[in-house]
Amino acid sequence: MTESAENSNENRNIDFLYEIGSLKNIPRIWQQIMGAKTANNIEHSFRVMMIALMLARLEGKGSEEKIMKMALFHDMCESRSVDIAFLHKEYVDRKEEKSQKDQLAGTVFEGDIEDLLNEYKERESIESKIVKDADNLECDLELRELEKAGSATATKLIKTHRSNVADKLFTDSAKKLWYKIYEQDPDAWHTELNRAWVRSDKFNK
Repeated sequence: MTESAENSNENRNIDFLYEIGSLKNIPRIWQQIMGAKTANNIEHSFRVMMIALMLARLEGKGSEEKIMKMALFHDMCESRSVDIAFLHKEYVDRKEEKSQKDQLAGTVFEGDIEDLLNEYKERESIESKIVKDADNLECDLELRELEKAGSATATKLIKTHRSNVADKLFTDSAKKLWYKIYEQDPDAWHTELNRAWVRSDKFNK
């Protein structure tokens, strides 16, 4: 048993589980800008974690366990501090550090996860760089999905903003994936299989 587990409070552990469940009710802030439904916090964090694990394997660097934990928790405190865009940062003090500390206080995650999130913010370790790259790439994937669905705002953001993000990615693997995201059809994963199925003798059965 870890020290944080020994010191945790059962009620606070359950509180935390209910609190993170509420994240499914919090839309990410760019739904305001897009004018279309976008991923909620939980959906975003899940794909960030998968991208981060992919980058870790492509790079052959970093601790996969550490990367997955960091990705899973990177936006968790937004149940209290919410998600904000660059526009809102001009006016809002999110008190992100306080919300992060208070959210984890008394739970089995107090201490080590706080240290992990502080490491993420510093962007010094390879794990923190991989997770930040994954966070950015997830936004690009969703922008492509929104563009495919007909969002003119997504198309504009891709042209005017996202190319600047590509230059700021930390890892070579993330940069390669960024270009592939914009080259590849978001529907490619299933359309070829569908075509093959229709061409086969299974179609009318």
